[in-house]
Amino acid sequence: MDAAALWQRYQDWLYYHEGLGFYLDVSRMRFDNDFVEAMQPKFEKAFKDMDALEAGAIANPDENRMVGHYWLRNPDLAPTAALKQEIVETLEQIEAFTAKVHSGEIHPPGAPKFTDILSIGIGGSALGPQFVASALAPSFPPLAIHFIDNSDPAGIDRVLTHLKDRLSSTLVLVISKSGGTPEPRNGMIEVKKAYADHNLEFAQNAVAITGKDSNLDKMAKSEGWLTTFPMEDWVGGRTSEMSAVGLLPAALQGIDIRDMLAGAKEMDAATRTHQLKENPAALLALSWYFAGNGRGEKDMVVLPYKDSLLLFSRYLQQLVMESLGKEKDLDGNTVYQGIAVYGNKGSTDQHAYVQQLREGVPNFFLTFIEVLEDRQGSSVEVEPGVTSGDYLSGLLQGTRKALYENQRNSITVTIPQVNPRYVGALIALYERAVGFYGVLVNVNAYHQPGVEAGKKAAAAILDLQKRVMQVLQEENAPLSLAQVAQKAGASEEIEAIYKLLRHLHANQRGVVLDGHVGEPSTLKVSVQR
Repeated sequence: MDAAALWQRYQDWLYYHEGLGFYLDVSRMRFDNDFVEAMQPKFEKAFKDMDALEAGAIANPDENRMVGHYWLRNPDLAPTAALKQEIVETLEQIEAFTAKVHSGEIHPPGAPKFTDILSIGIGGSALGPQFVASALAPSFPPLAIHFIDNSDPAGIDRVLTHLKDRLSSTLVLVISKSGGTPEPRNGMIEVKKAYADHNLEFAQNAVAITGKDSNLDKMAKSEGWLTTFPMEDWVGGRTSEMSAVGLLPAALQGIDIRDMLAGAKEMDAATRTHQLKENPAALLALSWYFAGNGRGEKDMVVLPYKDSLLLFSRYLQQLVMESLGKEKDLDGNTVYQGIAVYGNKGSTDQHAYVQQLREGVPNFFLTFIEVLEDRQGSSVEVEPGVTSGDYLSGLLQGTRKALYENQRNSITVTIPQVNPRYVGALIALYERAVGFYGVLVNVNAYHQPGVEAGKKAAAAILDLQKRVMQVLQEENAPLSLAQVAQKAGASEEIEAIYKLLRHLHANQRGVVLDGHVGEPSTLKVSVQR
């Protein structure tokens, strides 16, 4: 395609939202008009299904749940007056609590104000708040935020060591819908112990964000925590950033959550139109479908050209991959759907994996995230008439051009600046695009059976560990691995038993291994008496 034709294609497919100053360019995806026409029936169904979703249809039949994250930024859309009131009251509760924390009306024992936030969560309960904090937190926030988002003891120690001198003035947010998810539960128990070790009252520093009447909710109330905020059962973790999960930590950091909600609401409105070329989320879904032949055959590489958006690709990994990565479609057919997402930032990647992107395996399509504003205020010239921001923009445009010339397709999303309104709009855009794409490929984007299967498998391993330790404690003589497995009633799990015992031995948990650990068949196992 010559330059004139390419310029015309750019104009034909450029989406612009005047209210948001938002651009979406899909012209460098090489679909043609025949493809777009063939996709129209699928999009007609996607538009209708999304309308039904917002109206309160049961979109997650596995759990008999509605999916209503859209109502969080427009409570008038909630299907009942009670739900609308709950959304409004929760937002007001967040703002009132935040104001009291900032003023010092709510403060820790022995200190005039809280200085830090320790957020304990997993998955969407961590990734959304982490992305928003990285993108939007002021340089000197009223409370600095820290995260425990894994069950890694060394990682937990690192965070707690960093907070050691300020633990007494740290506000702890424990985020878990059920209260039983192992990772946040483990983090909470570890943090509780840290407070006890420093003779501090954990409850007077703690807030729960959880489902109503969950185990965590009951614990927080019985122990006298500062307060609790609700996690609605109609909001999934990966779409929870506009709920108390994301809004409370954002507000505490001094981020304007009303602006974030307003940006999401405005983008939601733009993505409700049934006109494909006038709907930016539909254009994204169309491009994703084209890139991977509707089967995820190509990965999505996300390159934000702004340091503050570094975590956007990580946030999108969960949103896209957990939503779309499904073995079965809605008809029960085995389809193995999904789109792999990865990325870092530009122009860092000019010196990392862009070499492969341009000349290596063409198993991807790119999404460039462009921010028009370089910085607040004027910029120094690094060359006559050229600033660092000009270089960044030039590198984006040059990479886009070089990749397209080598048959690599790309999408470019452009926002005016990184602020709460535009971050809210970006989140809403991709939430809707995932919903549309799920309909296009006939999968349920709002459940995660694979995640649940992983949790069950982990629970089975821990149960096996208990049985193995019971066997060893009851025996007076060392046993071979085969004997341990046989006595534990798990002869088919001998490899898992070997790994469990190796882990316990490495952590001085009372397991004695005699023999060569690299030759499992030589080992004799016992426990310290």
